[in-house]
Formats: sequence, structure tokens, C-alpha cells
Amino acid sequence: MSSIGVTEILIILAVVLLLFGGKKIPELMKGLGSGIKEFKNAAKDEQPAVKKEEETK
Repeated sequence: MSSIGVTEILIILAVVLLLFGGKKIPELMKGLGSGIKEFKNAAKDEQPAVKKEEETK
């Protein structure tokens, strides 16, 4: 199984555009971006807690 190429990405983007339409895509990307930002913040907050827990073992 090979990696995803440019052609496959373009096909996927075309299908997404057909399914959701041009007006919904910015809303989807905004939601995805805020989800990723929230995940990164949660991961950053957990790192000191994990290090502290490892030190006590």
C-alpha cells in the first residue's frame, strides 16, 4: 500500500466540496482548527503532570 498522492488528495477535496458545498467548508475548517487548538492546549497542560507523576515513582 503506497502513500496518498496529489491525485488522491484532489479527488478527496472534490468529493468534500460536492458533499458540503462551498459555504459550509469554512465553518468545518474553523471547527477543525479550534478542535486541534484545544487538543494541543490539553496536551501541553498534561505534560507537567505526567513528569511530576514519573518523578514520584
